[in-house]
Amino acid sequence: MTGSAPTDSAVVSPIDFWFDFSSPFAYFMSERIDAVATRHGREVRWRPFLLGAVNKVLGTDPLPLIPMKGPYSLNDIARSARFLGIPYRKPDTFPLSSQQAARAFYFLAERDPALARRFARATLRAYFVDNRDISQRPLVVELAAAAGGDAVALDAALDGEALKQHLREACDTALAAGVFGSPYIVIDGEPFWGVDRLPQIERWLESGGF
Repeated sequence: MTGSAPTDSAVVSPIDFWFDFSSPFAYFMSERIDAVATRHGREVRWRPFLLGAVNKVLGTDPLPLIPMKGPYSLNDIARSARFLGIPYRKPDTFPLSSQQAARAFYFLAERDPALARRFARATLRAYFVDNRDISQRPLVVELAAAAGGDAVALDAALDGEALKQHLREACDTALAAGVFGSPYIVIDGEPFWGVDRLPQIERWLESGGF
């Protein structure tokens, strides 16, 4: 796919940042993408989804469980963290379910997008730096409260069908947009898969496309 970024006179759309909370490469991207976007006068729309939903459609297993690719990916994750200068510790349980975190994000985002981003960053760091099990609901609620969210309201909402449906719709939207991995960045319709595409993302934003 080729194209170009909008001119100064065009309406500037947000950058879509699709990610799964269980993806270490998404964690690395989360530590960089907002600063990159700000340098170029853009905002980022954080959009969690479930890689499991994508893998089900594609008929694939999680990357760490694939023969040959799995061991390589584990080494590449640690090497990428060192290259980017981002703290990282391989979690004891990897991968894990990220449904609770994703649902909590959308609950918070409906009330305060900035709060939701703080929660997302804290949750990714809790998993990939502090080795905490973010599949556990009490921890998700704790992290949301620490970020400034209403723990009581969130805890009650996580039981409801509304948040479950919201996440299902987010996954459907991701699939309809062609999202097949995490992180997946879309700039004015141009997709970039993986944190290793950061230099291309920078160039795209600088030059207006290439």
